[in-house]
Amino acid sequence: MRGFSSRFAIPNGVGEVGNPSCFGIAIAERFLIPLEIIGKRIISVFFFLVALLPAAMAQDSPLDTAKHAYEKGDYKKAIEILKPAADRDAGDGELQLLLTKCYLETKQWDAAVSSGEKAVASNPKSSVYHEWLGDAYGQKADHASMLSAYSLARKTQKEFETAIQLDERNFDASLNLIEYDCTAPSIVGGGDEKAQALIQKLTSLDPAAAHYGAGICKGQKKDYAATDAEFSKALENKLKLVDRVYDIGDYFQQRDQADKLLAVADAGEAIAPNDPRGKFYRAVGWILQGQKLQEAGTLLTEYSSSAPVRSTYPKPWEVHYWMGKLDEAQKNLAGAKGEYQAALKLEPKYKRAQDALKRLGG
Repeated sequence: MRGFSSRFAIPNGVGEVGNPSCFGIAIAERFLIPLEIIGKRIISVFFFLVALLPAAMAQDSPLDTAKHAYEKGDYKKAIEILKPAADRDAGDGELQLLLTKCYLETKQWDAAVSSGEKAVASNPKSSVYHEWLGDAYGQKADHASMLSAYSLARKTQKEFETAIQLDERNFDASLNLIEYDCTAPSIVGGGDEKAQALIQKLTSLDPAAAHYGAGICKGQKKDYAATDAEFSKALENKLKLVDRVYDIGDYFQQRDQADKLLAVADAGEAIAPNDPRGKFYRAVGWILQGQKLQEAGTLLTEYSSSAPVRSTYPKPWEVHYWMGKLDEAQKNLAGAKGEYQAALKLEPKYKRAQDALKRLGG
């Protein structure tokens, strides 16, 4: 308190100069009490501000908030959060990467490519950034004119190759390139021989991924028996890429292979227990087996209420289709018709629902 006392002087005319009291109150007493109160208030404010620090520090960054929106499937909101942040810091690769993913989900191909290119520019040595830029080029090529598609296809291949050169254990990039080589014509650099060389290389790095890659190529040749075998081996060898596991689920769903779908659900849930897709494929497996139908209905309902609308997830019309199959199994034909109609309302070209409704006279 001594630092404060030197700032105060007793005014002339208020007591006598040199008189240590004023109105009978000692100077020490006159100033001590207010200064103690002030000191206590300062200390209180200090601790109040300190108490607020954790809450302020705990506030999510724009990237974290946008990731939360992305996970919920609210891509529009995620973009609205990310764009201002990216405008302030165009060199933030993680912002640009998430923007790329959001634009792909909303089918904004040009914007996806632009953000992907900015991500790569921010860190040319990032294998993941090159992988996603390749994905953006590839999806844009799928919706481009023939002339534009050729140049975009070449860019797609180059980005996947760069991603692998930067990190040979980026197995998603390797599988993307295998799929490209299996499907693209030689005029844009594709070719089965290139794919087989990549598969052979993967065999020593990750046998499960190698079997998955082989399954992709067998499927392109419509050799479904061989595809079944390769995808089954991928699961048996503990494929670690959850999206690829559920890609296998899509394949076995189309082929109505109940046991394989249950294996897919087991594999997917072992990798990502909170991923809702396991519920969908397990339910479909049970419906195809004609077992645990009540539980299957519960799982489909839970999936429908929790899963985001995302390109790598079973679609809402597929849920309605399988609910219709469940109703049929329970002899509820009116309910089945309603589910098939609901599926076609969402996707009028969904052939499985069209055929099922036709079979029921709908």
